[in-house]
Formats: sequence, C-alpha cells, structure tokens
Amino acid sequence: MEKDARPSWDNHMQFVLACISYAVGLGNVWRFPYLCQMHGGGGFLIPYFLMLFLEGVPLFYLELAIGQKMRLGSIQAWTAISPYLGGVGLASVVTSLYLCLYYNIINAWSFWYLFHSFHLVLPWADCPINSNRTGPVEECERATPTQYYFYRETLDISSSIEENGGVHKGQALCLLLSWLITYLFIVKGVKSTGKVVYFTATFPYVVLFIYLIRGITLHGAVNGVKYMFTPKMEQLANPVTWINAATQIFFSLGLGFGSLIAYASYNQYNNNFECQAIVVSLINSGTSIFASIVTFAIYGFKATVNYENCLERTRLLLLNTFNLAEDSIIINNTFQWVEKLNTTFPQQFAELANQLEDCDLQHELDTAVEGTGLAFIVYSEAIKNMPLSQLWSVLYFIMLLLLGMGSMLGNVTAIITPLQDFKVVSHMNSLVCLFCLLLSLGFTTSSGNYWFTMFNDYGATFSLLFIVLIEVISVSYIYGLTRFEKDIKDMLGHRPNWYWKIMWAGTSPLLLIALFVFYIISYIQGGTPRYRAWNKELGKSMVTEYPVFGQVFIGLLLVSSVICVPLTALHVYCRNRKHGNQKKRQPTGTTVLA
Repeated sequence: MEKDARPSWDNHMQFVLACISYAVGLGNVWRFPYLCQMHGGGGFLIPYFLMLFLEGVPLFYLELAIGQKMRLGSIQAWTAISPYLGGVGLASVVTSLYLCLYYNIINAWSFWYLFHSFHLVLPWADCPINSNRTGPVEECERATPTQYYFYRETLDISSSIEENGGVHKGQALCLLLSWLITYLFIVKGVKSTGKVVYFTATFPYVVLFIYLIRGITLHGAVNGVKYMFTPKMEQLANPVTWINAATQIFFSLGLGFGSLIAYASYNQYNNNFECQAIVVSLINSGTSIFASIVTFAIYGFKATVNYENCLERTRLLLLNTFNLAEDSIIINNTFQWVEKLNTTFPQQFAELANQLEDCDLQHELDTAVEGTGLAFIVYSEAIKNMPLSQLWSVLYFIMLLLLGMGSMLGNVTAIITPLQDFKVVSHMNSLVCLFCLLLSLGFTTSSGNYWFTMFNDYGATFSLLFIVLIEVISVSYIYGLTRFEKDIKDMLGHRPNWYWKIMWAGTSPLLLIALFVFYIISYIQGGTPRYRAWNKELGKSMVTEYPVFGQVFIGLLLVSSVICVPLTALHVYCRNRKHGNQKKRQPTGTTVLA
C-alpha cells in the first residue's frame, strides 16, 4: 500500500523532532507539575512511569505503525483497515478541529504577554491607578496585580458565560498573528514543517535550561525542589493518583488525535518507528520531570517570597502595636516574638487576632495551580520579583509560544492530511486555517474564556479515550494481531516481541476501559457541570453552574465526535446492503432481457 508519490520527511531526524515538538507541549509545563504537587511529589513518578510502559509507549507505537504502513491520513487509513472503521478517523479529525479552535488562543495570550514584556515596568507588577487618579483600582487591590492583569486586562472577562461583550481587539490581532504563523509553518506541508521543527523542538529546552540555572539560584528555590522530590507514599493508595497518571501519559503523548498517524504517513516505508516510539515517549516524560524541577524551583521562590512578606507584615504590626525598637524583631524571630507578646500582653494581643495572618510556608507550597492559572498568573508573579524581570518574561513567553506552536503543527496536520487524501479541494492548508480563525474569534470576546474552559474540559477527553479504545481493539481483534505482526515485519524486518503483543491484546485495552468507565462515573457523580466565573466585587473566581444552553453545548461536544464511529459504520452497512441487493437483482434482469 506504499504511495510512491506521497511527500516524505527529508530525514529521520525531522520526523523524530516533529513528534517531540507535537508531544512536548504546554501540558508538560503546566499539568504535570500540578499532578506531582497534588499526588505526593516524587511518589507520583511510580504510577506515572508504570502507565508510560503499560499504555503510553505501546499505543504510541501502534499509531506510528498504522500511519507508516498505510501512508494515509487517519480517515483513509482506518477505512483501508476496514470500511466500517472510517468513522474512527473522522472522530479524530473532529476532535483535532475542536482542539485547534481553542488551542491557538493560548498562543494569542502568549503573544499578548510577550509584547507587553518590553515595558520598562511589567504591567502586571503593580495595580493600575483608578480613573480619579486617587489610588489603585479597587478590584485589583482585592485580587492581585497578576490576577487582575490576566482576567481584566488580557481577557476583559465578563462576570459569567451569559454576559457577552464585543471582541477584544488586541486579542483578536494576536489570534490572527498566531494563525498566520501556523499557516506559514505548514504552507508547504512536511517540507516546511520539517524545517520549522528544528527550532520548535529544540529551543524550548534551551530556555528551560536557562530557567533551571536561574531557578535554582533564586532565594527559596530549594524549598520547592525539596517539596517536589519528597515522596508522600500514602498517595499511592489513592486510586485517583493512578487514574491521573494514566490520563496524563495518554494526553501528553497526543494519542487519538490522528496527528501521529498523519506524521508517520510521510515516513519511508522501512523507517524504524519502533525505536523512535520509545525515544520520543521517554523524551516526553523526561521533559515533564525537567520542566517540573524548573517549575518547583520557581514555586519555592514564589512561596518563600509570599511567606517572608507575610512575616514582614506581622513584624510591622507587632512593632507598631507594642512600640518596640525597629531592630528588635526580625523575620527569623517573628514567631518567637508572637509567642512572647501573647504571653506578656494577652489582652492587648487578643485585640490583634483579626489582623494577624497565619504565615505558613508549607501552606504556600501546597497551593496547587494548573493550566492558565499556572502559566499566566503564578509564573508572572514569580517573574516580576526577579531581577531583570523583562528579560525573563520575554524568554518565558517565547518558550510558551514555541511549545504551543509545535503542538499546533501536529493538530492542524491531523486535519489537513486526511482532507488532502480525498483530493477534493486545493489550497486545503489556507482554507482550514481561515475556517479555524473565524470560528475561534469567539474566544476573544469577554465571555470567551468560559467557552475556552468548556472546550478544554469537554472537547477532547471523552472522545480520545473512546477513539483509542476502538483503535487498539480494532487492530488486535478485527484487523488481527497476526496480520499486524506481518505488516510490522514487512516494514522493520522483524516481528514485535511478546511485550508489545501483551500490551495491545490485553493490558492497554483493559486500562482504557477502566479509564473510560471512570470518566463516565465521575461525570455522572459530578452533577451539573461547573466553571469558575470572575467576581469583580470580590476580586476572585467563584465556582458557578453552567446555564442550560451551556450544558446542552457540553453534551454536543461529548457526543459530536464519538457519534462519527457508529454513524459511519451504519452508513457503510446500509450502502453495502443496497449494493448487495442490486447485485442480486442484476442476473434476473439480464435473463428477462435475453
């Protein structure tokens, strides 16, 4: 089934770098550190690496093998395996489309922060002055400068998903720039993508290494790194720890989107994808750990700064209340003075109860943040306290952009490659990018962030679990492992060993079924879907239930991609039945004519 006229990568390294650029994305920076923080620090690495070898690497191998053997995009590749399975590829395309719609808005936010990093003073360093010029904006004082800048300046967010406003022009221009660069990166297919990945796959490591050197030299960084590597083994008894480890591996490698099948379809027929699958999977997981060390170093710095600021406020309160000498209380002996003054002046000290803060370094380290909150609020808060903060801000947001753009290349390729296989319309690249740009403009409105959250939470998780489960079952039990082994031997010169066959036939499908069932149970038990709405009066986000139209849209997101599988199979069945009936009637008609 080799297609001689099909474009191909210039060399093996381009394919490997493309896979690394696609797999190593924003989740490695903002999701994995959060899971480590939530599930026992270093102890989380035990279930994480077990799941890597039980489901991650085998399924990664499987998708590369399918793409390289068929040399087709996801829709045509699964149709070649069985016409009834064409819906699996179609479901992958729909899911990738959903991801493309909202993923590039993250790159637009990164551009926004990058451009504003060149100010003499970072705009999120302090609260802006109110319109009366009498003091800081009250909403910003109730929140923090970094929160205010993200929610009110960057997003211009509304109070709920039901309150819509106009398009944020600055964000719209940044989104246009993101899609323009995405188009330029893929304009000539793998020929241009293959050149771009040399930069998008490698430069983030340069920035991470620079940040590692800077991070470990920050005041208090050791507190964060120590926190990460201190295992809490009791978390291993928590089933949620294992579930999150499995889902992190699953989504971090980008399984089920069709991107890996598309990328592998441009390989030479005898390319050694087995070795590449192992290498890319290990690099992806190693990057997660590397990025976590950097993140926890910055966590430690931020937590230490917040902790010492709290102690300083307590110190000043004690000095002013009890008329003590300026140098009598220092940060290191604040707690001793609190105990001493509480014992000596109990009545006067009791009056301070409402003003005294509970300063706790452990509590600061335990405060877990993921997603955009980590990338655009926590990191920004840490950066503003660094010397030469503009430099570190520019480096950080360039890194985010490259991680995001690298993943976008794979996401868009997953849509374009199957469509190009049909050879219906030329200039498919520009049409897809323009279509996604126009639809994604909705995310730049004042309620856009709530729709972004909806797509992020419900647009891919359920469908990807379903898609990959159907993939591994189809290969193992419909196409047949024996035929699949022969295909692999034809490409590599040897059959896959017992490890791969056990994973494909038993372990990986069982794990996927468990994850799928767990997701459904969690969704049902979770009750009405909720989101976090920004409260301007309180200066913080509050948990709110989605309105009815939001719940209906969530249902459509969950069903619209997976329904492609049974509907396509039903369509093929009806078509075959119709053709079968026509063939049965044909001999009768011939006899009559004769």
